[in-house]
Amino acid sequence: MNPVSTASPAVSTSLLEDFSLEMTGKDVPKLEEAAGLIPRGTRVNITFLGNEDLRMRLDAARAVKRLGFTPVPHISARRLGSQADFEQFLAALQADGTGADVFTVGGDPTRPEGPYADSLALIESGLLARYGVKGVGIGGYPEGHPAITDDVLWAALRDKGAALAAQGLQGSVITQFGFDVDPVLAWVEQVRGLGITLPIRIGVPGPAGVRRLMAFAARFGVGTSASIAKKYGLSITNLMGTAGPDRFLRALAEGHDPARHGDVKIHFYTFGGLKATSEWIAQFRKDDSA
Repeated sequence: MNPVSTASPAVSTSLLEDFSLEMTGKDVPKLEEAAGLIPRGTRVNITFLGNEDLRMRLDAARAVKRLGFTPVPHISARRLGSQADFEQFLAALQADGTGADVFTVGGDPTRPEGPYADSLALIESGLLARYGVKGVGIGGYPEGHPAITDDVLWAALRDKGAALAAQGLQGSVITQFGFDVDPVLAWVEQVRGLGITLPIRIGVPGPAGVRRLMAFAARFGVGTSASIAKKYGLSITNLMGTAGPDRFLRALAEGHDPARHGDVKIHFYTFGGLKATSEWIAQFRKDDSA
């Protein structure tokens, strides 16, 4: 892992005070291992992968709650085979007390496996509020999406914000991760310019191997030109190396203007490295406050 650099005081006080993390249903042992490093109450998102079943997702949400954190289960619209499947998941979350906050996403399948084509359909179903959901996260794409045009993305963001308000649900946005702060801040400013005031969590990769980071970036259409890689601290010529987001966070803290960008926090994509990410955050905050 790269050594942690000293950051400006604004980083921890304004952006890292209430960070969130992401895990898969299979990551419960890793969360247990990292639990002592994570502040109680931290929001932990639980992905909705095709190779994981209902029980695994529910067990993960229970583990997050048991360890003193706030579970945020994902719901993948196109992976739901029926309304009954959707309601079964929501009912189980409600029974466990783990479904007050969820994150809705369209999901990877090209064709829906059931009646829900996208996350807007989940919101407009009315089922979220019926099963006790209070807060709903939606996705944001500062660098666009490899399979969706920008016009569609912007329309979807506006429509989902309006649908959440109509349903009486508290909304928030989590962005896809990136390596370049400039398009992220420009996108946030454009969001605010459209009158969308939802809180935004900026997606940041946790510390990981360069090869792994580049592979995920290619999959999600994230820019990795030589200049961007250098700015972030990635070495395209040394794929065996590792990189953390210290440069990105410093640049974000320096460029963040609450008057233009509003409420912004950080969401860490851990890529299976919950302990490594949690250790990195703890050390970064410690060095920042020294």
